[in-house]
Amino acid sequence: MTYKPQVVTVMTAVHAPSAPFLVEAYESLRAQELPAGWEWQWVIQEDGATDLVTQAVPDDPRVSFGQGRPGGPGVARTMGLARAEGAYLKVLDSDDILAPGALARDLAVLTARPDIGWTTSRALDLLPDGTTLGFDQDPDEGPIERGAVFQHWRANDYRPQVIPGSMCARTELVLALGGWMALPASEDTGLLLALNTVCAGWFIREAGLYYRKWPGQVTSQAAHRDTAERAARAAIAEARVNALEGLTAWRFPATGG
Repeated sequence: MTYKPQVVTVMTAVHAPSAPFLVEAYESLRAQELPAGWEWQWVIQEDGATDLVTQAVPDDPRVSFGQGRPGGPGVARTMGLARAEGAYLKVLDSDDILAPGALARDLAVLTARPDIGWTTSRALDLLPDGTTLGFDQDPDEGPIERGAVFQHWRANDYRPQVIPGSMCARTELVLALGGWMALPASEDTGLLLALNTVCAGWFIREAGLYYRKWPGQVTSQAAHRDTAERAARAAIAEARVNALEGLTAWRFPATGG
């Protein structure tokens, strides 16, 4: 498939409990100002098939909506790739909100730096009372060298120093890595680790995402913190990194780096 060079596809997985938040996610996307000649496409993929989500999807020709068998957010996003049109792929969880200018900042880096495969940006927790809370250990603005995310993740109890939910990447690179991992959680961290194994990224210090904290989010559920499952998720993600490291002939870009 040939991807449109001046289109960024925003990829959103959604399940019924988070459907009411799609309105705010959409408004934050509509408010984005892109460079002249650029467009966005919003791919919404439901993890399941419910009327609740269908009714919440905005009536906008730039929105592509699909449904399917439940398999978790990683499966939903990867299925949504079938409808992606843009050469660049931005993640937006259904309950999160893009900060003003987020897409333009991502694209500015990726179009100016062909050696950079992906970006992440500062994220602010959006609390139920409407206030925000920042993270005091963000890296400096600039490049994130190959392997740096994995090293930090291993040294800090399997927690990356950048937020996978703020990622923007080259679509073909995401496809080459197989999309999101088929895990019940941490599927976005698994993809981020794989991306950073084969290419450098870039961190944008200006806030690009409001990460909503609410009782129904998947990461707040007890199952997400199950010790055995968490260890298994980490082991699979680490094995993927090690396998990619062994493929020394494959890096992005193809020469250098």
